[in-house]
Amino acid sequence: MHTSIAIIGAGLGGLMLARVLHVHGIAATVYEAEASAKARSQGGMLDIHDYNGQLALKAAGLYDTFRALIHEGGQATRMLGSQGEVLFEQADDGTGGRPEVQRGELRRILLESLPEGTVRWGHKLTAVNTLDGGQHSLHFADGTTVTTGLLVGADGAWSKVRPLVSEAKPVYTGTSFVETYLYDSDNHHPASAVAVGGGALFALAPGKGILAHREPDGLLHTYVALSKPQEWFTGSDFSDAAALARVAAEFDGWAPALTALITDGGTTPVLRALHTLPVEHRWQRVAGVTLLGDAAHLMAPSGEGANLAMYDGAELALAIAAHPGDVEAALLVYETALFLRSAQASEESARLFAMCFGDEAPHSLLRFFNSFQEAK
Repeated sequence: MHTSIAIIGAGLGGLMLARVLHVHGIAATVYEAEASAKARSQGGMLDIHDYNGQLALKAAGLYDTFRALIHEGGQATRMLGSQGEVLFEQADDGTGGRPEVQRGELRRILLESLPEGTVRWGHKLTAVNTLDGGQHSLHFADGTTVTTGLLVGADGAWSKVRPLVSEAKPVYTGTSFVETYLYDSDNHHPASAVAVGGGALFALAPGKGILAHREPDGLLHTYVALSKPQEWFTGSDFSDAAALARVAAEFDGWAPALTALITDGGTTPVLRALHTLPVEHRWQRVAGVTLLGDAAHLMAPSGEGANLAMYDGAELALAIAAHPGDVEAALLVYETALFLRSAQASEESARLFAMCFGDEAPHSLLRFFNSFQEAK
């Protein structure tokens, strides 16, 4: 089997690439390891920025559809001290450039915008062979073999495509998140609901923090951050209350409304070890293959990851459309711009991450927020 453009990974970046290509009359096939679009939860809220994510949605012809998904009030931000005192608060007045939407809904509208059969579910990439003329042979776990003239790795942090162009491997940041959910919080967890407010909450200290966001229907989605070696979490089974109690003990003495975000979740917590690629990750041009999203520029969480993935996808599609019949020229244009914006975003994300969990937290982040307020 042959396909002109093979995209590995049906995340936001890969789907955006396929969609913008489709808008320009160019066919592509997306190969996804998961069995279906509903195989797993797609995470929580995303703030979609007017300088990258929203531009991609406009290129995809999906901007109006996206606007209908916005969670009103979701841009509100507050910082609390460990005792629940308010350090900073900003309401969502509707004028910001970062409206909030649910990741799963964003993925849904991208999937629905593609021709039937564009995404091949249940296709886990196991091996890639380089052929002559920039062609590649893809081998999948179900026995399928496909050749392609352009291979795009949109397959995330642990990309199977990345080794074709780069020897870089993700490195642990020194910080892990423990993800929890509190359901129907206004009725069942009112103190925590008040603490979180209408949008995002930051409660930070050096080396740790509680970050939460209110989602539709009173859902409080929390990431508990701890700067610990990976070995500290080794063997943690969060279905066992003792493992979660060990995390909560790191916040001993904090306000109960905050610690309840750790202990009172409605599902088994999930450990998410955070990894990054080098800030200036780049590679030499390799015929017939490129990367986008986390496969290209895995960075510390900063609100940019999904936005950059979609922007990468749109920019790659536009470069291909602008260079019909010359894939290498398109990839050169795309990667030249990609490396510059990736390095800048990675550096900014590292700086923001240090503000949140470095030695001066929470005051470093508070100064950052106040500087924006003063600039208005």
